[in-house]
Amino acid sequence: MTKLLIALAAAAALSACSTTSPDVIQRGDAQRLSQVQDATVLSIRPVVVEGNQSGIGAVTGGVVGGVAGSSVGGHREAAVVGVLGAVAGAVVGNAVERMGTREDAVEVLVQLRNGERRAIVQAKGNEALVTGDAVILVTTGGKTRVMRAPAVTPAASKS
Repeated sequence: MTKLLIALAAAAALSACSTTSPDVIQRGDAQRLSQVQDATVLSIRPVVVEGNQSGIGAVTGGVVGGVAGSSVGGHREAAVVGVLGAVAGAVVGNAVERMGTREDAVEVLVQLRNGERRAIVQAKGNEALVTGDAVILVTTGGKTRVMRAPAVTPAASKS
């Protein structure tokens, strides 16, 4: 039973490593020049980003269920219960992985300065954006995140 809990915990930990949060930058995106566009928030709505089904949860659950089931009863019963345990473990492992990687997010509809509109889905970050906020769209490596625009101070004029 302890091995089962350890395996399920490991699968859950591995599956939780992915995020779409605007506050988390991937290592490969560090020290890269990003494109920045000014925009205004038109609307925000809550959405859910569906979880991953990479197969890691199903495989882990299947192995754990098969091992746990094969230790029940005699030789014949152990084989049957082992197969049933593997199937049940795979189903449970897949569900654990899918639910463990599911995340609450927001869809932000913005209008660029040129009038074009864009929609970006990202995990809820530390900033709570509201309609009318001045924001910037930061695009790096094909991925875009929305952040509140920093205050702009006028440049000092040379006399």
